This record gives sequence, structure tokens and C-alpha cells, in this order.
Amino acid sequence: MSLRNILVHVTDTAQSKLRLETAVALCVAHDAHLTGLGVRAVPMMPPYSMASVPDIVRGPFEAQQNAAVKAAKESFDSAVGRAGWTGRSGWVEREGNVTETVGTHARYVDLTVTGQDTDEREPFEISTIDLVLRSGRPVLVTPYGVENKPIGKRVVVAWNGSREAARAASDAMPILAAADTVEIVSITADAAGDIPGMDIAAHLAHHGVTVTVKLLTDAADDPGAALLTYAGDFGADMLVMGAYGRSRLSEWIFGGVTRHVLQEMSIPVLMSH
Repeated sequence: MSLRNILVHVTDTAQSKLRLETAVALCVAHDAHLTGLGVRAVPMMPPYSMASVPDIVRGPFEAQQNAAVKAAKESFDSAVGRAGWTGRSGWVEREGNVTETVGTHARYVDLTVTGQDTDEREPFEISTIDLVLRSGRPVLVTPYGVENKPIGKRVVVAWNGSREAARAASDAMPILAAADTVEIVSITADAAGDIPGMDIAAHLAHHGVTVTVKLLTDAADDPGAALLTYAGDFGADMLVMGAYGRSRLSEWIFGGVTRHVLQEMSIPVLMSH
């Protein structure tokens, strides 16, 4: 498996410019095509209700959305131009619910790059966790307000033996294979018996990944915080993990880790569900 096409959700914000740089750098590193996606948001209401909105309200909103997408395209063109990647890129504009639209387009690429939710998230912006859960493909979430740095050299893979964790490790394989070092991190309150993570470490090693295994034995009470703390101490530039929702009890429990990581992350996180 390799990264051959990457999608980045582009908006008219400073944060979008940071994640755009990350997406371009990944494409250059992996010789991948980059697609920029700009979405004109629409209010979530039935068509008959939207038709009843007076022009004095609808007109300025539509004009604002058009201007924002135009500025997003200019930002995209500038970023790929600086990287000499214009010939390996393309721009797409769509209209609709932002999360649903990006989620649909994410199904046709190897990786989607988007940004972290913030407490100040405006209406009509993307919901990161909804995107991860609905897209069916890996999503690289870049942290809010953190200066870009090279990524994919020191990677931590969060491992609990679940389907989601296995999916994330597999989806991240092109990045893991190119990394200088990869650390499998398992969190458990009981270190007895076989070391968790050894099986997936052996699998990754068969793919040429330089990998070690770390067991965190005192982190069961707050695994999300422990995982981020360890990644910081390790000097990781990327975290790979499965994402969990609320559909089952086990997913609700692990979902707390997902939500904590997405709220407190300071390095890019590749998530799969």
C-alpha cells in the first residue's frame, strides 16, 4: 500500500493554511496527488424552509460563502505553487453540509487532512470526530494553533488489539514504513503474561518498519492523557490510533480516549474507524 491521492479540506482561515502545508509536504514525500476541497456551507433546513428565507438574509450569507471558497482556492493555489506541485494537484468545489461533503469525498482517497475542532468552532464548520466515523477512510487531524513541523519520522501507534486499532495501523503503513522509528504503545493495568503489542510489532516489522514496544502499566485511569504525555516525552511527531464512537459499551469507553486526544492533541493524529 502507498499514498497516491490525498484530500485536504481548505477554508479561509489561518489554521487551514497550516494543515494545507502539512498536506502538501505529505504529497511531496510520498509522490501523491493532492486534491483541495472547498465547501460552500448551507444551513441544515428543509428546502421549503430555505426558500422562505428572505433575500436580505440569504444573499449576504451566500456572498460570504462564495468569498470564503474563493479565498480558500487562492490559498490552495499558492501552497501547491510554492511547492512546485501544481501539476500534481486539483481543486474541487461543492455545496452542502460540510462534514457530510468532506466525508463523502474522503471515501475516494488514501488519506484526508483536516483540522482539530476548537471550542470556538463556528457554525457550518467541520466536525472532526463525525468525519472520522463517517468517512470509512483514515483522517489526519492537525492540531490547532501549533506551528508546522516535519511529521512522520517519530511515530507512536496506540494499540489495544481492537479492530479500529488494527485498521489505523494498516492505514498508516505508508507513513510507518518511511518513519525513522515507530513505537507501539499499549496501556494496561496488568503487565503479566505476554507483552501487548508484540504481535502487531512483528507484523509491522515484516513490512520493514523499525518498531519497538512500550507498555504503560500505570495509565488505566486516564489512558488518553497518559498516551499524549508519553507521545510528548518520546518526541513523537505523529500519533496513530483507532477512533471510537458510542454505538456499543466498549466503544463508549474507548470513545473517551478518542475525545480526549482530539481535544488535547498537540501533534498530528491519524485516526481510523
